Amino acid sequence: MKHQFVRNFSIIAHIDHGKSTLADRILEHTGVIDQRTFHNQLLDDMELEQERGITIKASAVRIPYKSKAGQDYVLNLIDTPGHVDFTFEVSKSLRACEGVLLVVDAGQGVEAQTVSNLLLAMEHNLEVIPVINKIDLPTADPDKVKKQIHKALGIREEEIILASAKAGIGIDDILERVVERIPAPEGDPDAPLQALVFDSNFDIYKGVIVYVRVFNGVLRKGMKIRMMATGREYEILEMGVLSPKPVPCDAILCGEVGYITCNIRSAKEVENGDTVTTVESPASEALPGYKKIKPMVYASIFPVSAKDFQALKDSMEKLQLSDASLVFEVESSASVGFGFRCGFLGLLHMEIVQERLEREYDMNLVVTTPSVVYKVRKTTGETLEIENPSKLPDPSHIDAILEPYVDASLIIPPSCMGPILDLCEQRRGTYKTTEYLSEDRARVTYDFPLSEIIVDFYDRIKSITKGYGSLDYELTGHRESDLVKLDILINSEPCDSFSSIVHRDVAQTKGRALCEKLKELIPRQMFEVVIQAAIGGKIIARETVRPMGKNVTAKCYGGDITRKRKLWEKQKEGKKRMKQFGKVEIPQEAFLAALKLEQ
Repeated sequence: MKHQFVRNFSIIAHIDHGKSTLADRILEHTGVIDQRTFHNQLLDDMELEQERGITIKASAVRIPYKSKAGQDYVLNLIDTPGHVDFTFEVSKSLRACEGVLLVVDAGQGVEAQTVSNLLLAMEHNLEVIPVINKIDLPTADPDKVKKQIHKALGIREEEIILASAKAGIGIDDILERVVERIPAPEGDPDAPLQALVFDSNFDIYKGVIVYVRVFNGVLRKGMKIRMMATGREYEILEMGVLSPKPVPCDAILCGEVGYITCNIRSAKEVENGDTVTTVESPASEALPGYKKIKPMVYASIFPVSAKDFQALKDSMEKLQLSDASLVFEVESSASVGFGFRCGFLGLLHMEIVQERLEREYDMNLVVTTPSVVYKVRKTTGETLEIENPSKLPDPSHIDAILEPYVDASLIIPPSCMGPILDLCEQRRGTYKTTEYLSEDRARVTYDFPLSEIIVDFYDRIKSITKGYGSLDYELTGHRESDLVKLDILINSEPCDSFSSIVHRDVAQTKGRALCEKLKELIPRQMFEVVIQAAIGGKIIARETVRPMGKNVTAKCYGGDITRKRKLWEKQKEGKKRMKQFGKVEIPQEAFLAALKLEQ
């Protein structure tokens, strides 16, 4: 197929606005899949995606299409996630496209992620085709949503296509608009090969499967290729396109999307954003890759059994192939042993990674409380980045602690304004603006410390607004705050897994709540267990787990009391010694309790 008849496009939208259903309907409408093999969320092939009804991984599919004018086209569709935690997946897909379908729910209207996804598309200079989906719903109000789109996104009302992915309305109009408006991919088929690696996956039989978009030149089977970032060279053993299952072919032409396998066995050998070129006549320079992703949330993952450490390492390397935004490094903890300090894009991302490790790789894990990246300005003038509270320097060497702030945009019904503003004030938010998009939609913007919104803020917004609220946020930088390190001591020994950096105003409340929770969860031992919360050398809360009792004087009856006293003293000495050398057993629930406290 000549590259002027190829169209590469993506579907972007807020979570639950119908991206995956629209992709399903396009595949069905163009006859790529038959009724026998069809199922809902066809491109969401991960069990977790089917279960939660969300898209986690972007997935590509090739669609043959005959336009009304009778011309044959090849459409490469990339379905993307909608959740704020997976924005990196969206930006990765947009690098491989020339245009996007921007889908908006006819009942819900413009949401926070709609705006941020549109800005992403404009940043990549893509053609935007607006679509109002779910027009068949009883709650749909397409005219009102058209006005919202025009006001919030600056798109002309007459350009907007009305559709219902579920009922199959408007699919022809969408496909016609794709071939009319989205430009053909640029590129020179005769130039040296340049193909962008936009995703990869691990297959137990084939090794690493690399997904590429060819920008210049042609990829052919048997070709000797070089990865420009790593300099490694391979021979292409198999190549093909996804339609939606892999279909082998002999060449991927300029402007097309496909996959290659080269018997790559190690996950570390492939980088997303790398450029593939030929060994014989390599390209002079690489394509612009992806911006290095910066994790927002850090947590430690440890195997429950120390012997599973190597298996966890292998699993995480394989997982990192299909999820380039996950970063990790080895860490050891006195209380839990060896594990990994991992960086995530948000709490849902952390939850998904944990669940995938447990399901797909059969791991049994302990995950510590998530924390954000703080900057510490030392008295010497040096600035450190701290993502683990246990690495915080001595308070006497700290001049200031800076925490990350985000610019948050909340789209809510005006009737919930009071409780939402109260919640934002409780989370140390700084009010900026309010803008009314329509009579039942308002956009409120706030500045927040990131640490205040990562745990359960989104859930609270959803419950206050009865599901109608949405949140989007963007990191704006670090600011100085009155922060302290809260340590939990168990029998005078600091337990680094429970350490956290908190605002001074809430340190006492949080310390007391954590001590009370641990008292409930730590089982009684043969000796007394003292749980304390401390800031530096100052103890701010204390709880005691009483030891198991044993009646050592049961065999004494009558006689002199001194005999009993001797036995009690001996028991007391023994308990004291046990407390010095005994190891307190902390169950896994206790580590999770630190996270659940806020909720």
